[in-house]
Amino acid sequence: MSSVLADRAGTFAELARANVVREYPNAPQHLLAGPDELVAPRTYHPAFYGAYDWHSSVHMHWLLVRLLRRYGSAFDTGAVVETLDTHLTPEALATEADYLRRHPSFERPYGWAWLLALTSETAAAPASGRWSEALRPAAEVVSELTLAWLRKATYPVRHGTHANSAFALGLMLDSAEGAGVPELREPVAAKIRQWYVPDHGAATRWEPSGQDFLSPLLSEADAVRRVLPPGEFASWLTAFLPELDAPEGDFLPPPRISDPADPQIGHLFGLCLSRAAALRDLAGALPETDPRVRPLTASAEANLHAALPATTSGDFTTDHWLATFAALALDGGVGGADD
Repeated sequence: MSSVLADRAGTFAELARANVVREYPNAPQHLLAGPDELVAPRTYHPAFYGAYDWHSSVHMHWLLVRLLRRYGSAFDTGAVVETLDTHLTPEALATEADYLRRHPSFERPYGWAWLLALTSETAAAPASGRWSEALRPAAEVVSELTLAWLRKATYPVRHGTHANSAFALGLMLDSAEGAGVPELREPVAAKIRQWYVPDHGAATRWEPSGQDFLSPLLSEADAVRRVLPPGEFASWLTAFLPELDAPEGDFLPPPRISDPADPQIGHLFGLCLSRAAALRDLAGALPETDPRVRPLTASAEANLHAALPATTSGDFTTDHWLATFAALALDGGVGGADD
């Protein structure tokens, strides 16, 4: 799959760079306390003002660093490095860190997880220590906020959009060490075990919802994969997804996307790609001889190929974010480690 991403690296880098410097259209998540707070997006977010919303800007920056790190020989990197140098400065990121501290539920938990993933990716990229160091204060704020949230979070959020707890916790677990906040690992793993290990009897007919870009079932299974030993995980998966033991027809076939330009219906392209990434990782966590590997792998391929053409459609509603999820599906995890 990495060869597919290598072929698209230049296109994705150009797309991501164009997005992170594009301030409008913009969907700010800022709660206005008064008329004086009605200001341009880059006032609050000098690093992550572009790509329509804060979390998309953060993970499009992650995509730029990932492409530089793994596929820099496939495209001209100069413009990408210049953009990252302009955005990932100590001054800009100090403002971002201060904003996060003053707005402790802003972008919880999805944007937090992507900020840690970006920090981890920069730490792994050669000659990018300046970006990693600049990001560190914001990562430390995210760590503090996450620990406070986990102490009071009684129930997970299970729907398939930004508030999904399992997807964010999985990203955090992958990224914490590389982001310089290893203190997150055990509390995050403990919450995954508390919330999800007791679950059983999930049914694929529950999915998808009409605006999902994450699979609640697969996000949960992929989070549990990260915290259980392989043999224990295989047994847990039997109880959690019994349909995999006796598959009838295709397992989790790609959804029908009736209007690709509709911002919410278009989320389903992301569902295909996030499914592909999770399905691949679940298959990889099982023994090669496990009969469930085949339906998991086949579903991953079907979902990937259903959505990959949409990543560079020319429509801003999908172009501002979808390539990141294509990279997850094609190139492995977010935390910076080579697969």
